[in-house]
Amino acid sequence: MTDVNEGQMENSLPEKDAGKAVAHVDEKNFDFLLDVPLNVSVEVGRSKIMIKDLLQMCEGYVIELDKLAGEPLDLYVNSKLIARGEAVMVNDKFGLRLIDVVSPSERIEKLG
Repeated sequence: MTDVNEGQMENSLPEKDAGKAVAHVDEKNFDFLLDVPLNVSVEVGRSKIMIKDLLQMCEGYVIELDKLAGEPLDLYVNSKLIARGEAVMVNDKFGLRLIDVVSPSERIEKLG
């Protein structure tokens, strides 16, 4: 008669190989996430306005934003701040050159 605990021990990996197996599984499971679409947006600034001001808007109306000229723009992915950067022109289109990326630990903290 074989003890259940002995049978389980025979099928487990040695401790030194366990980390390799976990890394391999994590890498393999991560691949399916690579094609998931994300919403990316760049925020120039924010402002609060009254409804009466919103209703009076027409062409030429200027909304004052909370950022100063030259301040970095915020890059959001799915409404989470990921980085800051500066606006650039690339072939007659706007782009964003990243100058400060939020650390992975900060991003994880903000998820909760």
